[in-house]
Amino acid sequence: MITLKNKLINTTKAFALSTVVALAGVMNVSASQDSHKFNLALESGDKDSAAGHSMQLWADLIKKSSDGRMKVNIFYQGELGGQQELFDQLVKGNIDMMLSWPQTSYDERIAVNFIPYLTIGWEDALKAYGDNGWLKQIIEPIFTDIGLKYFGPYPEGFGGIATKARYATTFEGAQGIKVRSQPVFPIPQTVKAMGFQAVPIDWAEVYTSIQTGVVDGDSSNVIYWDYQYFRDQLNYFVHSKHNFSAWALLMNDEKWSELDAEDQKIIADAAKQVIDKQFADAKAEDDKWIAAAQKDGMKYIEPTTEEMAAWVERVRKNVWPEIEKSLGAEVMEKIRANASVPQ
Repeated sequence: MITLKNKLINTTKAFALSTVVALAGVMNVSASQDSHKFNLALESGDKDSAAGHSMQLWADLIKKSSDGRMKVNIFYQGELGGQQELFDQLVKGNIDMMLSWPQTSYDERIAVNFIPYLTIGWEDALKAYGDNGWLKQIIEPIFTDIGLKYFGPYPEGFGGIATKARYATTFEGAQGIKVRSQPVFPIPQTVKAMGFQAVPIDWAEVYTSIQTGVVDGDSSNVIYWDYQYFRDQLNYFVHSKHNFSAWALLMNDEKWSELDAEDQKIIADAAKQVIDKQFADAKAEDDKWIAAAQKDGMKYIEPTTEEMAAWVERVRKNVWPEIEKSLGAEVMEKIRANASVPQ
C-alpha cells in the first residue's frame, strides 16, 4: 500500500533528482561557453619541423573540438627564450603549454626521463614510454609535484654523437672530442662517461659553438636535428643510442585546474591524439632522416655489438649510481628490473 508519507518521499526524491539534472544541464551549457587563449612554446623546432607540425595539430584539434572557444598561440624555438627560461615561465604560468626537454632545476627526479641506456631497442622504448608504460607511471607524479600537468612523452628516437673532424665508437677513441650536451642532468655526465668532453650549451647557441670551435659537435639528439640544422658543420653521426629522445608534453597545472572538466577533456584528448600519432610515426620519421643525411654525405656509423656493450656497461656503472641519489633506491629498483638487457 502506498501511503501519503511514501508519496511525499517519492515526490521529494523526484524533485531533487530533476533539480540535479537541470543544474547539470545549466553547468554543461555554461562550460560550452567558456573561451580561452593559451600560449604554447617549443624550445626547439621551427614551424616546418616535425615537432612544429605536431604542435599545430594539437592546437587545431583543441580549436575544432571546442568549436573555436579555445585558441592556442604557438611560439617556436627562440621566439620566447632559451630552454631554461622557457621552462621557468611554464612553471610560473606565464606560458601555458610546452613541448619540452624538462629541466631538472626544480626537481632532480625528472632525470628519470633522461636515464642513459635505459632502453636499447625500439620495442623496449615504446613499452617503457607508452601510454600505459611502466616509466610513465614513475614520471607523471614528479611533474605533478612541481606544478605541471603531464600529458605524456613525445618520442623521437635514439640519440647519437654528431661530430665535425673525427668520430669515436669507444671510450678510448672519444678522448679529446668536445661535444655539446643539453644542460640537463644526467646528460653531461653520460657523455663524459662515454669518453667525450661534455660542454653544456643551450640549443640556441649550438650552431655558433660548433662553427667557432667551442665544441667539435653535438650529442644526444636524433639525427634530424644535427642534419637539418648543422649539416654544413658536421660530417659524422655515431648512433650510440645512449638516450631515448622523448620530449614531454606539458601544461601549467594551475591553468589546467582552472578549466572545467569538459575543457580539460578536450585538451587531454587532443594531446593523446598527437602523442599516439607520434608513437606510430617516430621510427619511420627517424629512418627517413638517417637516409636523407647519408644521401647528402653525412657518414652514419653504428657501433658494433661489442662497442655498444662496453658503452652500456661503463655508463650504467658510472652514471646510474649518481641518478639513484636523486631518484632513490626504490625507483632505481624498478628501473633496473625493467631496463633493456644488452644483446
